[in-house]
Amino acid sequence: MALGVITTVFFMWGLLTALNDILIPHLKSTFQLNYAQVMLVQSTFFGAYFLMSLPAGRLVAALGYKNGVVAGLAIAGIGALGFWPAAALHLYGAFLAALFVLATGITVLQVAANPYVSLLGPERTSSSRLTLAQALNSLGTALALWYGGKLILSSVVQTPDAIARMAPAEQLAYQTQQAHAVQGPYIGLAVVLFLLAVFVWLFRLPALREATDQADAVHHTYFDVLRHPHVLFGVLGIFFYVGAEVSIGSAMVNYLSMPDIGHVSEQQAAYYTSFYWGGAMVGRFLGSWLMAFLPPRRLLSVFAAVNVLLVLTTMLSHGQVAVVSVIVVGLFNSIMFPTIFALGIERMGPMTSKASSLLIMAIVGGAVIPWLLGVLADRIGLQHAFALPLLCYAYIVYYGLSGSKIRTSTPVAAPSATEASA
Repeated sequence: MALGVITTVFFMWGLLTALNDILIPHLKSTFQLNYAQVMLVQSTFFGAYFLMSLPAGRLVAALGYKNGVVAGLAIAGIGALGFWPAAALHLYGAFLAALFVLATGITVLQVAANPYVSLLGPERTSSSRLTLAQALNSLGTALALWYGGKLILSSVVQTPDAIARMAPAEQLAYQTQQAHAVQGPYIGLAVVLFLLAVFVWLFRLPALREATDQADAVHHTYFDVLRHPHVLFGVLGIFFYVGAEVSIGSAMVNYLSMPDIGHVSEQQAAYYTSFYWGGAMVGRFLGSWLMAFLPPRRLLSVFAAVNVLLVLTTMLSHGQVAVVSVIVVGLFNSIMFPTIFALGIERMGPMTSKASSLLIMAIVGGAVIPWLLGVLADRIGLQHAFALPLLCYAYIVYYGLSGSKIRTSTPVAAPSATEASA
């Protein structure tokens, strides 16, 4: 029952995260921005993970996992509510400020909910539980594209030249219409987030305080946590995984539309790209079942090795072989984040919340690796630039085979919710 309640939280932050892909074209049109300006949306979002992970860890340590989830939902709700005045004032900076608050709430949710799901049961099935919860996250991502497209992008988008030819009164009416397109959906999401926060707060969930700083008599620092190799290597694993996933997804449309690769229009390429992200959702449901009886380290290394081969195939081929091989990468991405995360906090006891903060901070790889891939693509071409995500997946093979093994004496693992109640 506790797992069922928390998976609804995973669904909501998947939906909120994916709405950025809808918000970007809307804001670009509304404020007549160039690509560099509008990509501040992603920089703001990923920047919140990097800047707010450690404060979020301290908040979760003070409140506990359950109340940390409640706080994350409330903060995200306040951020969503901020889209109302941002749209009314018609200020791009106000949108970015509201988005930063929203992303801060999601950061708190990540820090609290990921380890909480891992601890809700036997340690040997923690990766399976977290993978299942992340599958609901992917479902939220998929539905967000439909939800946002229907509501936010439903109005006709005018070109800058067309807007310039409008009379002042018509420009004001157009801007008001575009503002209302954002206000309604985000106000609705704010209401849902606040109601979900109340629901989680009222629901009796295991506290699991033994896996937070409240049970840490020694008061370990973040440097103490990083002295455990499986945590340090796990932080790098999250950094490289998110970087590889986002860089391939971001380059997919341009890559598939290349004459010697897919030779399709950008619109068709975007359709094929949906299979890349959809594959992650399918793979997570499948992976959750597989990890119930297969060792997560072995499955992680196998999935990462398959992706090494798939990326190498798309780099050395053309036409349909190159298209299919790069799309299937999404399927084998599926279990990587939840498995790396679960292995990274394994047997950390009262240092679990600190380890969680460091792992969530590493999501900033989604901002760094895609930029490096772009720099590399400008120099050697996009197809050959895929050598960068290939190296990222090669590292994850190493993490599954060796880097995730516990080499040092670690705190006694916190008892599961079932064991604690027994």
